[in-house]
Amino acid sequence: MRVGISLLELAPGQVGGSETYARSLCHALARVGRHEYRVFTSDLAPDAGGSLPSSVVDSYPSGRSAPARLSAVVAARRSRRLRNEMRLGELDGLHFPLTAMVPRVRRPPAVVTVLDVQHLIMPRFFSRAKLLYRRFAYEGSARQAHVVITISSHVRETLLERVGLSPERVIVVHCGVDHNWFTPPPGDSSRQPFLLYPAFPWPHKNHGRLVDAFALLRRRHPDLRLVLTGGAYSSFAHLDGIDVRGFVSADELLHLYRTASATVFPSLYEGFGQPLLEAMACGCPVAASDVAAIPEVCGGAARLFDPHQPEAIAEAVEDVLQRSELWASRGLARADTFSWEATARATDDVYTALV
Repeated sequence: MRVGISLLELAPGQVGGSETYARSLCHALARVGRHEYRVFTSDLAPDAGGSLPSSVVDSYPSGRSAPARLSAVVAARRSRRLRNEMRLGELDGLHFPLTAMVPRVRRPPAVVTVLDVQHLIMPRFFSRAKLLYRRFAYEGSARQAHVVITISSHVRETLLERVGLSPERVIVVHCGVDHNWFTPPPGDSSRQPFLLYPAFPWPHKNHGRLVDAFALLRRRHPDLRLVLTGGAYSSFAHLDGIDVRGFVSADELLHLYRTASATVFPSLYEGFGQPLLEAMACGCPVAASDVAAIPEVCGGAARLFDPHQPEAIAEAVEDVLQRSELWASRGLARADTFSWEATARATDDVYTALV
């Protein structure tokens, strides 16, 4: 079976967990996949398919900025030149891992992965233009696809309820974690007195309430620090005890997971929550929100809290600090149940069912 994988809209460093999902899936398919694959990329990410056979689609109008990416998706969906360049007639199936169907096709049969439905739950965090785009590209792609993959049961249930998809068309395939990279620290390395929150500075990531909770914690733990990665936080950089790292390398992120006293994750919405598994796989205790897909991913291995209440966040972190060995061991056991190989095999099953 010949399967195409469209990663045209991937812009390195711009799409957070979506990029991790797309790249990791391709790497795992190269190791355990049962079909023939061809990955389509733009000139921004020619290496996105890893070792799978790939080709750069020259007619795709790639761009790095958000407006440029949105206009590229809209323009490319109906491009006959794009479809011809991709030679879609040679394929038995086509997968769109990044939610938008680019280009839009009726043949070959298509599977779309819906990574999140935040715009249906929290439309206040989106401009009118972005809401229109998501309804057009996300919901439209889900309706047109033969099969829809969701990365959590939360996303699946939201699609069934809010978009009206048929249950038999929507299949849950969880994300994985790279156990060759995300591992506990060697030996008896001691953890340092800081909390880690790896997240882009998007509104739903809820940094403001985390900072309020951190102020409460500092009254009892004056040496405790808060490390923020994933972007610029100019409004927090001047606050005492807060270390704004911005974008960090993979090596530095691994070091932070391995040395933090805890990872705290106060996000108001997640379609999955990749950093949760990464922290757990590194033996880092986790305190996290009790909303959206986060409880599903954590499976009882994280201390959950109400992310709207700074006092509740502080209380949960306090518990994790006091019982760090318990939460670390639970996290390691939970992370062991996820792998990218399992994700790839389940996705391969969807490809087979597609035809």
